[in-house]
Amino acid sequence: MNLDEVLIQLKQLSTPSHFAKMSHFGINTEKALGVKVPLLRQLAKKIAKNHDLALELWATEIHEARLLAGMIEIPSLITETQFDLWVNDFDSWDLCDSVCDVLVKTPFVLQKIDQYSNQEQEFVKRTAFTLMCKLAFHDKKATNDLFCHFYSHIEREAWDDRNFVRKAVNWALRQIGKRNEFLRLEGVEVANRILQQNTKSSRWIANDALRELNDNKIILRVKAKSV
Repeated sequence: MNLDEVLIQLKQLSTPSHFAKMSHFGINTEKALGVKVPLLRQLAKKIAKNHDLALELWATEIHEARLLAGMIEIPSLITETQFDLWVNDFDSWDLCDSVCDVLVKTPFVLQKIDQYSNQEQEFVKRTAFTLMCKLAFHDKKATNDLFCHFYSHIEREAWDDRNFVRKAVNWALRQIGKRNEFLRLEGVEVANRILQQNTKSSRWIANDALRELNDNKIILRVKAKSV
């Protein structure tokens, strides 16, 4: 399937009703068609992995084409230059979070987390904390030391009150804390220190994280994983 054929498919899958819903969920619709994500995943399976087509889709600047590009991209073929270009093109939380599924599998993901975690651009910064979440959930071999390093970024950036940054910082704190009992206890300490920063953003991030990490059901689930 070539680029023109894929674009025809995307337009056929789009609906005015879904397009109308996208803005409600905080998604930038300036260059969107209105295609549901499950339909994009089905199309990605038909296309299969294809690096060259992924690059072509990204270049169209169409929101759903870029989501699809992330779904069919091959992690081992992503260069550091491409990584940076794609991340700097992020203009919506869903594009950031979806494409991070492939970016997290690249060899320079840890370098990029450190690099992006204090950047000015909202979605570049969000990328760092989203990648932390992806690693916390998927990388079973990653060490506690790595995630404690991530905690330092989380604590440092808890002041940022931009919606899509603070939500990602909070998400990373909660996701890392649910990885095992050691990291849960560390996460509670981090959240308590963040609370002492006493800004609107830090209070929200900390209180929401403490609510989850101190929940009895979460504690039991985490302890069961830690055995």
